[in-house]
Amino acid sequence: MGMTMTQKILAAHAGLEKVVAGQLISAKLDIVLGNDITTPVAVNEFEKAGFKKIFDKDRVAVVLDHFVPNKDIKAAEQSKTCREFATTHKITHFYDVGKMGIEHALLPEQGVVTAGDCIIGADSHTCTYGALGAFSTGVGSTDMAAGMATGTSWFKVPSAIKFNLSGKLPSNCSGKDIILTIIGMIGVDGALYKSMEFSGDGIKSLSMDDRFCICNMAVEAGAKNGIFPVDQVTLEYLKGRSEREVVIYEADDDAEYEKIININLSYIIPTVACPHLPENTRPASELHDIRIDQVVIGSCTNGRIEDMEAAYNILKDKKIADGVRCIIIPATMQILRECVVKGWYTAFIDSGAVVSTPTCGPCLGGYMGILAAGERCIATTNRNFVGRMGHVDSEVYLASPYTAAASALTGYITEFKESRV
Repeated sequence: MGMTMTQKILAAHAGLEKVVAGQLISAKLDIVLGNDITTPVAVNEFEKAGFKKIFDKDRVAVVLDHFVPNKDIKAAEQSKTCREFATTHKITHFYDVGKMGIEHALLPEQGVVTAGDCIIGADSHTCTYGALGAFSTGVGSTDMAAGMATGTSWFKVPSAIKFNLSGKLPSNCSGKDIILTIIGMIGVDGALYKSMEFSGDGIKSLSMDDRFCICNMAVEAGAKNGIFPVDQVTLEYLKGRSEREVVIYEADDDAEYEKIININLSYIIPTVACPHLPENTRPASELHDIRIDQVVIGSCTNGRIEDMEAAYNILKDKKIADGVRCIIIPATMQILRECVVKGWYTAFIDSGAVVSTPTCGPCLGGYMGILAAGERCIATTNRNFVGRMGHVDSEVYLASPYTAAASALTGYITEFKESRV
């Protein structure tokens, strides 16, 4: 029996000819990632274990993104710990104010991660980089500490579910609608500790931003990782960007999958995950009577340039509904700058929105848009658990940038239609 794409990457990094699902392995790491919340914990464990140096200053990345610019004294202390550690160990990929960005948008943009990599990050959405044909997964801060010191980590090789994509995505939908549809189908534990492997002719119609979004939310189905094959779209994205040579792995024709799920992208519709789980999905068209107080367009899921463009095309020359707070957060400084150059920043402000520097901010209930009791938010973020964005009696609805922006104009959850642009 052959190997899946994920299994091939893990086998190569473990120095083995073959691995099978359930096998425990130790694998070499290409990148170890932490942020301003998880790195201080890892630093403490690193020092407590007696480690004196990191395995490679070019293979450890620390991104200050959750509470930066610092929101309070605790956040400032956490960032200070990161800065001192990065300085001591001469970490090449350290991103602070002025160079910062949301980690899972920033690392691909800067070419820090690439096809064929084996990556761990002390953040659950590290699975984003599977869009590039890499194995990437979230770990705890203790595993991050060990990874920084040794350049290795242990894994249980995951079994896989194959998602065979056909057709072409409608123009009023994005990768967010695809992954919300899938999570609605299989549930938040439908891919528990499995690899979600995407294939089929439908992939060629998906942009890199679509793929990043889909892999980002693989963990919301319980997956160990999500992964796309490397094609011309991937290679074009990596060209002139990737720090290391691209390595392409392909699943064997006789690779074993626990199940194969066929999805025709042509039938995807604008989809919303209602409170309080990403699996609680309904068509946006059925939710038009739900009034909202806040809109958030951003996060590591949907803060990329295509997401900003979708918001711009819907909001330009229009006004956000009275009583609605619309917060737009470009995921990196480069994306923010492009919004300024293209005139989108001005259009956002003229519509009545506010634009933030890159930050995770409200997504995790951090800052820049916390909800009070009874308030509702439609957001392009990735989780809508109880109290996720503020008070335990608030509600978060997950949607694509198209649906979120359209809803900002009406004050109610609204399905985006092309005639609005």
